[in-house]
Amino acid sequence: MALYLSQTVVELREVSLRNKPQPMIEISPKGTVPVLLLDDGSVIDESVEIINWCIKHNPSLFKDKLNKDQELFTEEIIKIFDKEFKFHLDRYKYSSRYEDVDQTSHRNECISILKNLDKEIKNTNYFFSNNPHKIDLCILPFIRQFRIANPNWFDSHGEIPRIQKWLSSFLESYLLKEVMVSYEVWEKNKPVTIFPISQ
Repeated sequence: MALYLSQTVVELREVSLRNKPQPMIEISPKGTVPVLLLDDGSVIDESVEIINWCIKHNPSLFKDKLNKDQELFTEEIIKIFDKEFKFHLDRYKYSSRYEDVDQTSHRNECISILKNLDKEIKNTNYFFSNNPHKIDLCILPFIRQFRIANPNWFDSHGEIPRIQKWLSSFLESYLLKEVMVSYEVWEKNKPVTIFPISQ
């Protein structure tokens, strides 16, 4: 989403994490996605760092500017989701992968975080306004995954109405539709895929 909004054109390589291609491992031995290889040979292999790179190279990426308190709040929430929320989300959504995991307790920990966040959301399409910001790009994918684990339960939960509205707007947004496109898995001798497609 950050690449799209910043109008950064890249060669996209869709990979299967069950069969990671050697060129990917060579530039990023930890073997996780996403990985951004820059023209100067440097590598960024953390989602939030790729977003920060896009912001740095296109300061007008977001249509309206946040104040200092909103910027600080954004960074605090991103840390909570990267650590606490993701920890509980993995054990809720993929409970069979872990030993001695109480799926419901991990779901409840996620909901506790969402309930606190629900109080802060504005009555707009995105978190702070009608335009996306860093907090939307970083947090909504986590909440989307949380909902996927049990959509009916999530949609009927009565204590996170603003979260539900926020996510619903995102799921129907032009932004998600432009970036959530299926690609064939990359192979060395196949034609190059350029992202964004519309460019």
